[in-house]
Amino acid sequence: MKPRSSYVCQQCGFEAPQWYGKCPSCQEWNSLVETVKEGKREMEKGKSTLLSVKPVKLSEVKHIEKNRLKSGFGEFDRVMGSGIVPGSVTLLAGDPGIGKSTLLLHVLGKIGGLYVAGEESAEQVKLRAKRLGIDGENITVLSDTNVEMIRDVIANEVKQSRPGLPRPEDGARNDNLVVVDSIQTLSSEELDGMPGSVGQVRYCAELLTRTAKSKGVAVIIIGHVTKEGTVAGPKVLEHMVDTVLFLEGERFADARILRTLKNRFGAVDEVGIFEMKEKGLREIDNPSAIFLQDRVKNVSGSVVTVLMEGTRPILVEIQGLVVSSQLAIPRRVGNGVNYNRLQLLVAIIQKRLNIPLGTFDIFVNVSGGIKIEEPAADLAICLAVISSFKNTSIDESTVVYGEVGLLGEIRRVNGGDRRDMEAKRLKFSHILSPTTVKNLKQASGILV
Repeated sequence: MKPRSSYVCQQCGFEAPQWYGKCPSCQEWNSLVETVKEGKREMEKGKSTLLSVKPVKLSEVKHIEKNRLKSGFGEFDRVMGSGIVPGSVTLLAGDPGIGKSTLLLHVLGKIGGLYVAGEESAEQVKLRAKRLGIDGENITVLSDTNVEMIRDVIANEVKQSRPGLPRPEDGARNDNLVVVDSIQTLSSEELDGMPGSVGQVRYCAELLTRTAKSKGVAVIIIGHVTKEGTVAGPKVLEHMVDTVLFLEGERFADARILRTLKNRFGAVDEVGIFEMKEKGLREIDNPSAIFLQDRVKNVSGSVVTVLMEGTRPILVEIQGLVVSSQLAIPRRVGNGVNYNRLQLLVAIIQKRLNIPLGTFDIFVNVSGGIKIEEPAADLAICLAVISSFKNTSIDESTVVYGEVGLLGEIRRVNGGDRRDMEAKRLKFSHILSPTTVKNLKQASGILV
């Protein structure tokens, strides 16, 4: 009897009956992935519970906006594109303990549906729901890791919600959402690999995606991350799903930011901001107030900047510390700031302002646990470093933003008007931006 699975090289297509560290054909290392060989044939014999799908005219397809599932979390719905689309598959990733399961349990508590607990028992899920204040009356828990079993339960237990069908009346049970926690714990009987292996993750995701599309059931999959902070598993996993979300923030800080890395049903520049409390996650209506609540005023090295998180401006504090180094190679440490970007900005300060930073350790921190991705914070980082070096504080009513070029010039950034409006709303009267200063030397004049 032929094996039910084989190992296929992802580079040259060589097929082997067992795993090899190096492909015998193309000599590539770790390129053989376990792949199902007879699984589809068995499903065709009657074991499959998937519905047949017929092609329809595009003009006859109903608009999906009215059929989106509302989670009750405005921040979550904004990131998803005004709600969860029935039949869609979403991948949610994030660091351990950041709140992925907590967030989705909140969402399930509002919508109702099936919670597949691959990492916990039903009793553990119940204890967490009780702590969050969720009664769980509309949540069904399945503690299993067999993907074929999960597929059958979705097909038999979860209500269909095909795009175009009317939504249930208010108060009616609406079991058309499935949360899988997590994809790395699932395994298939068709493969011999361990749960979490490349072949298992890819096949399980493919089976769940096929089930979601054919049944019109929204599926949200929780995924692990690597030590580098990227989504774990094969890259094809991100291509297979419709939406990729990433929940980030410092584990021991309250703020949580939900970002969109991919969204077929909405914009990818929206973010949701939450605060972790004893009763779980709660939405933050005024994130700037949260990030500035512990700010110490009139201290050297403290600068307030305006970041654009999605379409909304957020004020955060950037702290800089410059001290004499005792090392042969001085340290450059950035918490929430890209290390290479920090190195570049320090070099610009040394060259354009003739400030001798070569023998000093430089530390930069973004308060609140937020991570800066855009270059609009360049000017604030530079001024925080210069302020600490000169031991001179910046006026507490000043907000700073702008990109710094290699020549020391201040470049324009997007959303300038919205940044200015948010700063003025929070009573910042002096705005240092590309419209008010032309270069780093001119901007540093406020510290003299």
